[in-house]
Amino acid sequence: MGIFLSMKKAIDLLPAVEIETGGSPTHTIVWLHGLGADGNDFVPIINELMLPPDASIRFVFPHAPERAVTINNGYVMRAWYDIYRADFNDPEDQSGIRDSQEALDALIEREMQRGIPSGHIFLAGFSQGGAMALQTGLRQNNPLGGIIALSCYLPLAETLAVEACVANATTPVFMAHGIYDPVIPLSHAAASRDKLLAANYPLEWHEYPMAHSVCEAEIADISRWLRHIIG
Repeated sequence: MGIFLSMKKAIDLLPAVEIETGGSPTHTIVWLHGLGADGNDFVPIINELMLPPDASIRFVFPHAPERAVTINNGYVMRAWYDIYRADFNDPEDQSGIRDSQEALDALIEREMQRGIPSGHIFLAGFSQGGAMALQTGLRQNNPLGGIIALSCYLPLAETLAVEACVANATTPVFMAHGIYDPVIPLSHAAASRDKLLAANYPLEWHEYPMAHSVCEAEIADISRWLRHIIG
């Protein structure tokens, strides 16, 4: 069937681009953009994933709120949370992270109200968006289908042990990172990976010879991973 495109905005819900690959969707993938981009940034990935033609999936690409970003001289842009400095040892914007988590929780709830079982809902994201996919997915009260975290890290890592929800203790996680990433060092992402593996999350890890970006081989691996879970 054809692809249907619409813009959605409702009270207390993030505005988003929505694309359905068929009628009566059975799954939803909420895909989160990186710092300074918007929901349109990852729309092309729908065709690139080459998922089964008979799969009816609703892709939701929300736009992060606009806020001043300290690391970018206070310039106002779409961001899931503020970043104070490039040094990841600095304090994190806990209020911004948790506000975005709440907004994403609302999107997940909306999808459930539309008839999508929580186990058929996936959170995916790149960079800041990937960090929010981990932040939200691992703390979600409803069991999700999976989490895709690309070129990112685990935010508020020190609070995960007490905030993680048992409902997503066995939720599959796909993490991938560029070996030459100058924005989020591979070592920082690997430390997040190790923390999740130590907590026994079923995590699949990939490294690619790229910078802070997405590559063809990575998309192929995501496609395989999604096909395996969706069935």
